Amino acid sequence: MSDSSNGFDRLEADVLAGRLDRRQVLKRGAMLGLSAPVIAGLLAACGGSSEKATSTPAAVATKPAGGEATKPAEATKPPASSPTAAAASPTAAEAKPTETQQAVGPAGGGGQLRLLWWQAPTIMNPHLSTGTKDFDASRVVYEPLADFDSDGNGLPSLAVEMPTLENGGVSKDGLSVTWKLRKGVKWHDGTPFTADDVVFTWQYASDKATAAVTIGNFANVDKVESVDETTVKIIFKQQNPAWFDVFTGPNGMILPKHVFGDYVGEKSRDAAANLKPIGTGPFKIREFRPGDVAMYDIFEDYWDAGKPFFDSVELKGGGDAQGAARAVLQSNEGDWAWNVQAEPSILNQMAQGGVGIIVSNPGSSAERIMINFADPNTEVDGARSEPSTQHPIFKSKDARNAIALSIQRDVIAKQLYGEGSSAELGKASSNNLNAPGRLVSPNTTWEYNIDKAKQLLANVPEAAGYKLLYQTSINSVRQKTQEIVKQSLEQVGFVVELKSVDSAVYFASDAGNPDTYPHFYADLEMYTNGPSSPYPISWAERFRSDEIAAKANSWAGTNITRYNNPEFDKLHDQARVEMDPAKQVDLFVAMNDMSVNDFVEVPIVHRAGVACASKTLAGYKGTMWSSDLYDLKNWKRQS
Repeated sequence: MSDSSNGFDRLEADVLAGRLDRRQVLKRGAMLGLSAPVIAGLLAACGGSSEKATSTPAAVATKPAGGEATKPAEATKPPASSPTAAAASPTAAEAKPTETQQAVGPAGGGGQLRLLWWQAPTIMNPHLSTGTKDFDASRVVYEPLADFDSDGNGLPSLAVEMPTLENGGVSKDGLSVTWKLRKGVKWHDGTPFTADDVVFTWQYASDKATAAVTIGNFANVDKVESVDETTVKIIFKQQNPAWFDVFTGPNGMILPKHVFGDYVGEKSRDAAANLKPIGTGPFKIREFRPGDVAMYDIFEDYWDAGKPFFDSVELKGGGDAQGAARAVLQSNEGDWAWNVQAEPSILNQMAQGGVGIIVSNPGSSAERIMINFADPNTEVDGARSEPSTQHPIFKSKDARNAIALSIQRDVIAKQLYGEGSSAELGKASSNNLNAPGRLVSPNTTWEYNIDKAKQLLANVPEAAGYKLLYQTSINSVRQKTQEIVKQSLEQVGFVVELKSVDSAVYFASDAGNPDTYPHFYADLEMYTNGPSSPYPISWAERFRSDEIAAKANSWAGTNITRYNNPEFDKLHDQARVEMDPAKQVDLFVAMNDMSVNDFVEVPIVHRAGVACASKTLAGYKGTMWSSDLYDLKNWKRQS
């Protein structure tokens, strides 16, 4: 049993024994990450003082939009520590609306901010994006109702405050949530932002024909209502432990109804705004060249007075992680380099240049190898890796197990991520779910055993002479990982061909490009992925049978491996509505263990989030649950 579930048991016992007042119940409930309805139940049992619940949603969910996973958050520390139980659920009490913050001087005057994304963005509609790079580029323009810091505290953006039991935002029955929106917010074309835009975003993303990657966030939403221009009410089909996941974080960015209204459903890909967005964020798009660069200008009518500091932003894509790091750490050609997946020894040497620093934060993501359950070589209706086919080798669990036994995770973690060193940027992992801490499985282990892998492969006659295609994006660490893994696989008896794809293509949302990772026209592929919410229900959709990526859904499904297991679906269905914190832990541990023991994905390294920043840059504050750029309005230049 986890610490958090034990904590709940102790809390419940103390309440029933009358040892706590309502304030103490609220405080301990928040620390345990309990949902509002659960806290309300404890308060009812508590009686006593009239103090009201501050409210804490329970776990949350969100699915990273796949791609270069959820987004590595980089840190000054290694990712050793996972978020605490308290971090697992956003606490409304700690939300700090900025609406009342006093502006300090006029906005702008800071010149240009230079951002380097070695994976170039290719689209600026976060609901159609499959790569973190695209979410990041979109976040400069678009805003959700709120984000969450790494401790799970709500950070209101387009909302005035986080809904709570106390302010009436969270209903006592847990079946609805009401958000109060900021007044006076404008879209970049001057049109007022209203509750109708929030309602529309739900209608747009939940329409199956739109093929939105964010559709899973709305699975438990019955309807969204506009109460008035600045109030929106979300009504759930059942009690929702992830209520705070709807319209928040990377998957919750709000779209303008007046711009996308004619592009719901099958026309979603035709909207000009997919490449020329109109948002409410601190910067508006000036020019976007997909696969190359995005140029933004300050939005003079931004709702947060006195912000942003910079006059313009250049988000330059392409190149490689080491080149981006060098540009910030040595040559002063950039202010921020994102997701620097490079060897710590090389980064530290670069940092000697003296113009930049390495910034790392605890991360939620893991570098992993995906195993294809469909046949990448058989064509069905003009597509391959269709779910109607079966992989000729990996239909055998022995073959998949042989892959897992052939990966030297400790060697990769030590040599390429510095595990055990003072510059550690990743640790070998046996889990697909590595954050938040309360949901991480204690049951799994990993093993490197070539002899055992050979024995298992001998049980699979179809493997003889079969050539495995193993693909990933172009990145020196990934190519070195490929070489290490290939050497072991060939010792086992596999024939292996390596393939490296430009990251702008690999992580693109282009349904017409066969080299994207969702197409998965290979036997194995590798990238980083992890949850972007403290209650990772949406992230876990990546193993659901109704989320399988295929031609029929324009490869927008988040189940890339084409894994199909009704038992997993049942666990996930239960986790979608489970309000008991202890049972939530059991469900997520079970889902993780199933994905590990069925060898669907083979986790390699739990990564820290690593970026490089100019020494002149200030104000950034990383979170493992959102984009690096979620608080760009607060970034400044210092002397």
